[in-house]
Amino acid sequence: MFNTNEYFDGKVKSIAFETNEGPATIGAMKSGEYEFGTSTIEHMTVTSGEMAVLQPGETEWKTYKEFETFVVEKDVKFKVKVSGDTSYRCLYL
Repeated sequence: MFNTNEYFDGKVKSIAFETNEGPATIGAMKSGEYEFGTSTIEHMTVTSGEMAVLQPGETEWKTYKEFETFVVEKDVKFKVKVSGDTSYRCLYL
């Protein structure tokens, strides 16, 4: 069964499901800046649009485009900025 998630007053929405690799979500974000926390290692792949990411301990944002993936460690917070509607896949390991 699918679970749906909604964050930041509906500006970020995702659908959770199981893959052969483990739990995952497919989601979309409206333009804005967001901060997320992790409880597992997350492999995030941008599937449309682009996403600027500020990893913990970093001082410079790095931009990821369609089909590029970044990894966020467990038990940290990271920031994301999107300038237009952007979709992603997140695999939780």
